Amino acid sequence: MFLIRLLRAKLTVFQYRKSTKSLLPGMSSRTSSYRIRKHVSDSRASSTSRASSTSRSASRSTRPSKTTTTRSSGPYDRDFQQHLIDHGIYPHAYEYPDGRIPPKPNNWGDIKERLARPRASLSPSNFTEEAHEKFVRADANAFKEKQVTESVISMVEGDNGDVRCVSGGVAFGNFVSLTDGTLKPGNPDRYYGARPEQLRRDIRSELSGRIKPSTQDDLPILPNFLLAAKGPDGSLSVAGRQASYDGALGARAMHTLQTYEQEQPEFDNNAYTITSIYHGGTLKMFTSHPSKPTDSDRPEYHMTQINTWGMTGNVDTFREGATWFRNGRDWAKEQRDDAIRRANEHSTSNVVQSTLNASFSTVCDTSSDELNMSMSRESHFSFNQTSMTESLHTKESIEKSRRAGKNGP
Repeated sequence: MFLIRLLRAKLTVFQYRKSTKSLLPGMSSRTSSYRIRKHVSDSRASSTSRASSTSRSASRSTRPSKTTTTRSSGPYDRDFQQHLIDHGIYPHAYEYPDGRIPPKPNNWGDIKERLARPRASLSPSNFTEEAHEKFVRADANAFKEKQVTESVISMVEGDNGDVRCVSGGVAFGNFVSLTDGTLKPGNPDRYYGARPEQLRRDIRSELSGRIKPSTQDDLPILPNFLLAAKGPDGSLSVAGRQASYDGALGARAMHTLQTYEQEQPEFDNNAYTITSIYHGGTLKMFTSHPSKPTDSDRPEYHMTQINTWGMTGNVDTFREGATWFRNGRDWAKEQRDDAIRRANEHSTSNVVQSTLNASFSTVCDTSSDELNMSMSRESHFSFNQTSMTESLHTKESIEKSRRAGKNGP
């Protein structure tokens, strides 16, 4: 039995090998055919891919190259502060490389005296502990710049007065560049200026790029009280750079109008511009003023800190900080109004003088013509009179000679 089973197993193996051997050529053929077709397909795909790549490469080589543009820098960029310094716009507490300290404005004492004056609206009877607690809650719940400006700063400002003189969140896109044209426009969160109609239209048109911050004609001009506000997640260093930049723009605007039609702009080293920072419950105020350049034609701008107040700490500190802020706003308006009045008067006097000169010239021309005609008449009369006199004298001489001849010796 064992032998029979062994023989059957060998026979089965032999038959299996034989059948497998008969199938191998067919399988090999199909496999080869498949591999050939795949190779041809891959070759065609590879050729098509190379052709497409070559075409794209040729297309790129014939396509015009893109123009390289210079990136604009703003307060959020790391190179912004150094760019300002390189162009003579110095931050608070700046020190020159040689150790010199930029001087404070000449009217420093007058400014501090004016801003410290008490305000009835912030007396203990008018601004109470409850009002301050409301302010603290508003500050704690303001998470964005817009919320800080609308709900927090509005309580510091109090009554804004003429709403046509305040704006904010508007890019100063109409101003000519303060440096080399690579800076983004200034964009204070709040600024105070003058109504456009306060200044003569011809002056506004002539000085537009330096006193009119926006292309929108009805927004305030001559901004000289500016604010940079940040939420709790905002950067204090960014706010400082923004305040330095915006303050210099405002200081240039004031100086431009104050020196209107001067052949050589004068620098009195006084400040007429205030810029502020509000961040994390703290209010900081600064002056910004221009000075005569020492080694270039470009004026320098200096930022000097007035004071700092922790507005959420206690009601007394809030009252003092808000007093200085509101007085600073009123003082800035006084400076604007005075500069506008002087420029308008100067322009009007020039117009009157030009009119008088034209009238005087016309009168002089007419008088000159009349004088010439009068002189001609007098000369003609004088000549005729002289000729007649000479003629009479000649006739008398002839008559005397005749008489003498008749009488003889």
